[in-house]
Amino acid sequence: MGIRFILLVNKQGQTRLAQYYEYLTLDQRRALEGEIVRKCLVRNEQQCSFVEHRNYKVVYRRYASLFFLVGVDNDENELAILEFIHLLVESMDRHFGNVCELDIMFHLEKVHFMLEEMVMNGCIVETNKSNILTPLQFMDKV
Repeated sequence: MGIRFILLVNKQGQTRLAQYYEYLTLDQRRALEGEIVRKCLVRNEQQCSFVEHRNYKVVYRRYASLFFLVGVDNDENELAILEFIHLLVESMDRHFGNVCELDIMFHLEKVHFMLEEMVMNGCIVETNKSNILTPLQFMDKV
């Protein structure tokens, strides 16, 4: 499958976006998010951006006040996932103009739409920023 979940979390550990590509109950999601967020937020910048947790490999990257965490299968390429995170941030930057936490909070449906254009059933299907953003631009015109 590849990607199991994508989380956007602020420095205080508050989840701003959560997208799951496998079924977990609400309690399981809450527990998983809490464990992973605590584990990633305490790490410093000199430590690598990969953490193994349960049966996932968590690849994360911090941009300003937001952490982008992606849970993947253990055999997934970590560097490719870091590139995916960077592509997601660049796409949001292009659409919102220097994206910040408030953009994500107030336009959550647009961020989910971007993710849906990029990832289908846990597999990355689109990496072209223009192809990702064109449907959003059409929606904004309407």
